[in-house]
Amino acid sequence: MKKTMNKIRAGVIGVGYLGAIHAQKYAALAATGAVEFIGVFDADQARAREIASANNAMRFASVDALLSCVDAVSIATPTAHHFTLGMRAIEAGKDVLVEKPITTTALEAKELVKAAEKANTILQVGHLERFNAAVVALEGVPYKPVFIQAQRLSPFPNRSTDVDVVLDLMIHDIDIILNLVKSEIESIDAVGTPVVSDKVDVANARIRFVNGCVADVTASRVSSERVRRIQLFESSGYITIDYAAQHIFIARPAMGASQASPAIEVEQLDIEKRDSLLEEIRSFIGCCARRTPPLVSGVDGLRALEAAETIQNSMARNAERVESQGVRR
Repeated sequence: MKKTMNKIRAGVIGVGYLGAIHAQKYAALAATGAVEFIGVFDADQARAREIASANNAMRFASVDALLSCVDAVSIATPTAHHFTLGMRAIEAGKDVLVEKPITTTALEAKELVKAAEKANTILQVGHLERFNAAVVALEGVPYKPVFIQAQRLSPFPNRSTDVDVVLDLMIHDIDIILNLVKSEIESIDAVGTPVVSDKVDVANARIRFVNGCVADVTASRVSSERVRRIQLFESSGYITIDYAAQHIFIARPAMGASQASPAIEVEQLDIEKRDSLLEEIRSFIGCCARRTPPLVSGVDGLRALEAAETIQNSMARNAERVESQGVRR
């Protein structure tokens, strides 16, 4: 197949739950002429055939066969395969959008980033919340947080249990916080425990930054409710972002208020909701066509994973401490 003008030819590797949605978004963009959606590969060939047929695309019998026909790929397999498949795609000269987390370990992520730089290929990491309309709208709001509180709670998903809740859910907020604070991490203290699966299902981390900001981050996949929220507290008010509703609330001291009679005014920004995954893939395709750096680079994915590993190590140390003290009744 020959590339038509500058239109990017794209494919998806791994069409399970999330990969199938990637395929849908590529197909939607293809219908507008923004991309050529060539096809998919999955180890489950029946699944690949089903998703390909539903999205007017081809089913490929191997990863290499798909790579030979495309310019760019989404990798939406289980995390354990991100590094190997990412390297195969990069070494074949293809641009890559890899789902979060970028790889299983920071060491793998460093190698992947280095390989992409050497090959001059685009490497974007699927930290979806960067494309959330509320997060994008925050770019026009001045802020200097001294404390951040993030909550990401979900009922048990019965999927994505190949990784713990830190890599499954918390890493979204880790990436957002690192991007907001723009300071080096000074220390991290974290706790977590398995509840349903054999990996940590609920976790809390307290991240201290060199600039003095502190972030308290909670993630749970065994909650009775679904919460996606982050709050930025400043000396002159606070900002609340509801990821799910795509809302921003800004609370400031009311005009004329005093210490004797404090009052708060709340402003809700008018934000047009949008499909975050569609915008993520649209942005990726645009970067591939223009050869411009992605919004969420491989380096961003590496930084988030390094912080996640530090959280995991802290959780393990604290769990050992509790275990060594025994159970008290």
